[in-house]
Amino acid sequence: MIDQYDTVAEAEAALGRALTWAETKWFEYSAAIPDYWLYCHTTIIVFVVYTLAPLPLLLLETFAPALSFCRTSCSLRCCSRRRSPSDASPKRPSSLSLPSRCRSSSTLPLLRSTIRTHSCMHASPVPPMGSRMVYHTTVYQMMGTRMGLPLPSVNKVAVQLLVYSLMEDYLSYWIHRLLHTKWGYEKIHRVHHEFMAPTGFAMSYSHWAENLALSIPALVGPSIVPCHITTHWLWFTFRLIEGINIHSG
Repeated sequence: MIDQYDTVAEAEAALGRALTWAETKWFEYSAAIPDYWLYCHTTIIVFVVYTLAPLPLLLLETFAPALSFCRTSCSLRCCSRRRSPSDASPKRPSSLSLPSRCRSSSTLPLLRSTIRTHSCMHASPVPPMGSRMVYHTTVYQMMGTRMGLPLPSVNKVAVQLLVYSLMEDYLSYWIHRLLHTKWGYEKIHRVHHEFMAPTGFAMSYSHWAENLALSIPALVGPSIVPCHITTHWLWFTFRLIEGINIHSG
């Protein structure tokens, strides 16, 4: 990594203090890795979190539907028809068919969607929303992302994540409202609603224009308040898990 320090001793002398355990490990790890590969860690984090985070609830709904409150949540899961902007909610299945229909409505279609979504994430001409984005090196540099020492304090990271979350939430709300207008839904947002049995795997299945539009709010915070690359990774992870959670059930 391109850094201002060549050794731990030099870093400690420049900072005027001893490095923390985390800073020492970060220096040892990042010093031997080119900047480009540190940026590429984002891709790995996105792929791993997006693959693993939805699985517990999906497996619970498949093998222990009673524990996952399948009977109550299935009222929101129906793949018998495509939802339009005027639809308040899908038709409620009969109580006798809830467990089996829950499995058939959510598990099987979305296991298939996993492959399609992962393909979409890497084939799409623009990066997916928030912590699903795979940044190019130039974008990180334009945003002023820092990779060297010192590492940010816990308090600083917490404040930055709060600012990013507030900005992203506000902007995403208005963009999402625009996507639910007649034109926005019919031309763009309808793709995201093709899956009527929501789980986390359906989160990033959307039109490329929607991916582009919803990527902007997640970039605003880090662009206005630059941070360390490790904070970026935490922000991506947090935003990704949040998105998976709100699409699960």
